[in-house]
Amino acid sequence: MHHDRYDNPLSTQSAEAGQAYVEGVDHILANTFGGVEAMARAVDLDPEFALGHIGHARALMYANDMGGARAAVDRAAARSHGLSDRERSHIHIYVLLMSGKPVEARAAVHLHVRDWPRDPLVAQLNCQVFGLIGFSGCAGREAEMLAYTSALAPAYGEDWWFLSVHAQSLCENGRPDRALEVMERSLELYDGNANASHFKAHALYEMGETAAGRTYLDDWMTGYDARGLLHGHLSWHAALWALEQGDMTAFWRWYDGGIGPGTGPGSALPINVLTDAAALLWRAELAGQTIEPERWQAVSAYATERFANPGQSFADMHAALAHAMAGDGEALAKLAEASGGFAADLVRPVARGWQAVARQDWEGALHALTPVMADHARFGGSRAQRDLLELTWMLCLLRLGRKDEAKRAAATRRPVFAEAAPLAGYA
Repeated sequence: MHHDRYDNPLSTQSAEAGQAYVEGVDHILANTFGGVEAMARAVDLDPEFALGHIGHARALMYANDMGGARAAVDRAAARSHGLSDRERSHIHIYVLLMSGKPVEARAAVHLHVRDWPRDPLVAQLNCQVFGLIGFSGCAGREAEMLAYTSALAPAYGEDWWFLSVHAQSLCENGRPDRALEVMERSLELYDGNANASHFKAHALYEMGETAAGRTYLDDWMTGYDARGLLHGHLSWHAALWALEQGDMTAFWRWYDGGIGPGTGPGSALPINVLTDAAALLWRAELAGQTIEPERWQAVSAYATERFANPGQSFADMHAALAHAMAGDGEALAKLAEASGGFAADLVRPVARGWQAVARQDWEGALHALTPVMADHARFGGSRAQRDLLELTWMLCLLRLGRKDEAKRAAATRRPVFAEAAPLAGYA
């Protein structure tokens, strides 16, 4: 009987297939390029290897091949007879996920990890800000993520993958200093872990360490394959720091090198392309830069192509921004009336807020955005990503001549911006 790196038995008679699976899992957990190829090799070596097909499905999901992922899950389900309870539960969770049942899948993950906590391709589904907890739309989801990873901690100990995701939970719950310590340990164990590099960038952002963050990320990314899943989003972090330092040459180099629609090797997921591009362009405008209309139009067109129907609320929030800035009233109106999605009740006022911002109706924008500010964490994403709402709200106050209130808002809601917010007219 062969085992994975976490001592779980694997139902394959091929040592080579088992080793390819282990390699593929590590690529998935580290967000490095090569997961699809490793998992494809595992099932080529043993076509009856059910978890190999699940691993292949997970890798294909990260490669944005959802049709291929569904087919791989179907192949795994067809081979589940006679497997262990763990493996059948593992497969069942992916069947739920691919059947469009995220609530049921999330609950099933919680049950699974009680018995088999060291099953990372299941455990990871509830981790991180884009996971099943992160995109649940539930109030208190940041605290739930920290409770979840804290409960798993005894089972993983000094594991490089687990340390990185636990560190992000700490960071998103207002403990970036402790998160940085944990992430540094993850990187000591495996410096190639793109998740740890990514979450280290978040911790440095939360601590206001612009220069240190930019230096670190610029150096680390020289060794990261541009086809890696996180290359575009890590470029987003680097571009934000370049913007804060006024280095627009570097900002546009990052944006045009793999962030904006149609740039780079095309490895980023559509949700990252849309949200990162829209957020970067708006953060640049907030900082006083002028953005060519063509850039906004490109992001708006991408949103219409990839997210035509409301339903993914984090994407919808950014799509509404792109449509408002590009002047696509029809697409924006659709989101302003959205009824689908885990946080549709927040998408609607935010869409109206972006529309008011585009008209420079600051009073209207403030009125639309204010109720959302109480719990915009329900959108999902990180604090850094949702700062486009925090900074826009502060911008409205500034434009209405309420600078003292804007500064109080920064001091109480986002202390990292209290002294120097990346917002024209704030200093």
